[in-house]
Amino acid sequence: MNCLGAALVMVVALAALSACGGSSTTGSGTPTPQPPITIGISVSLSGDFSADGQATERGYQLWADTINKNGGLLGRQIKLIFLSDASSTTQVVTNYQQLITVDHVDLVLGPYSTLLTKPASVVANRYGYAFMEGIGGGPSVFTQGLHNLFDVSPPIIFQLNAFAQYILSLPASQRPTTAAYATEDDPFTQPMVDNARSLLEAGGIKTVSYQVYPAETTDYTPIAQKVIASHAQVVVLGSMLPDIIAYVQAFRQQHFNPKAMVATAGPDQGTSFTGPIGGTNVAEGIFYPNAWDPNLNTYQNSQMVQDYIAKYGGTAQAISADTAEAYSVGQVLTQVANKIHSIDNAKLITELHSGDTFQSVQGNVKFNSVGENVDGAGFAFQWQHGSVVLVYPPAQAQGATPEYPKPNWP
Repeated sequence: MNCLGAALVMVVALAALSACGGSSTTGSGTPTPQPPITIGISVSLSGDFSADGQATERGYQLWADTINKNGGLLGRQIKLIFLSDASSTTQVVTNYQQLITVDHVDLVLGPYSTLLTKPASVVANRYGYAFMEGIGGGPSVFTQGLHNLFDVSPPIIFQLNAFAQYILSLPASQRPTTAAYATEDDPFTQPMVDNARSLLEAGGIKTVSYQVYPAETTDYTPIAQKVIASHAQVVVLGSMLPDIIAYVQAFRQQHFNPKAMVATAGPDQGTSFTGPIGGTNVAEGIFYPNAWDPNLNTYQNSQMVQDYIAKYGGTAQAISADTAEAYSVGQVLTQVANKIHSIDNAKLITELHSGDTFQSVQGNVKFNSVGENVDGAGFAFQWQHGSVVLVYPPAQAQGATPEYPKPNWP
């Protein structure tokens, strides 16, 4: 056989071998790099949710960094594509449509807030994408009839339960008798507040004021004045960061000091909360609910805290729970993909609906038929002596106890 014929035989043989999938190397024998797994996420980097959005972005990025430095997911590096939604329900829809139809990402993960999660999950469902999230668990999210939605965090509606249970556990001689409620008309805050109200009223605590106001409100003075005028011993606020700052300032100015005060969101934002109100001594005694703490003995929690401080600085107590919630989403995605050896969206959805239990820095994750984490639990946290402490229930509080009644404003 001449040289030309031998070369042709060799080319044919190589082509046949390649067609059978027998080679994944370049001509130099180096393995062909696998393309990254692209994951699209809309985050609120401006607008009302900007502090939470930035904390959410950090959680997702920290998870991706951890996976990438350990060889990737299914042997492929993760590439996150973030688009800012400016805390807008209109923009979040545009973002997910772009991520799916223009950027053609492999996967999408959820934004911050119930308000944005609702429309975003509908877009993902339209294109057959699994939609895992951890910071959009208001009840209305789960009544949309979607099969692709999964929230790794405990159901929002129950997150004030630990606070209510603590108040009702007080001896009759110490237990408050009246409560005032003020909440944004928001699918995250109002269901939580309404459920706490039901529990407290069933325990004999009289409602002396109840207000629901538009989420777009910027002047909180009239709302604060009604709470002050009620002379309530317990104040339950369905707030984000801007409103709780305004309430604290108003209450302090008029020397209104309830025995107990809890806010759904805002006090969990560290210096973003304590700075505007005048320092940690002003925050003393204020409660808030959450499902994560840096000291919890949960899956990879201590490592996440260590990695966070190495990357972003600060202290463990300064880490936002939003960061942990976003990180939890990535953790569950990792476990599901590794179990089924695939990132195919239809297969991911099937496995997430299987009833299997997964692990996260927030604890166990198990989804019911509508995508709620039925194994999740919420805790009561409180500002004490310059830091945040998990104070209830006792089994998770590690010896810490709630400060009651709340001390007077400094």
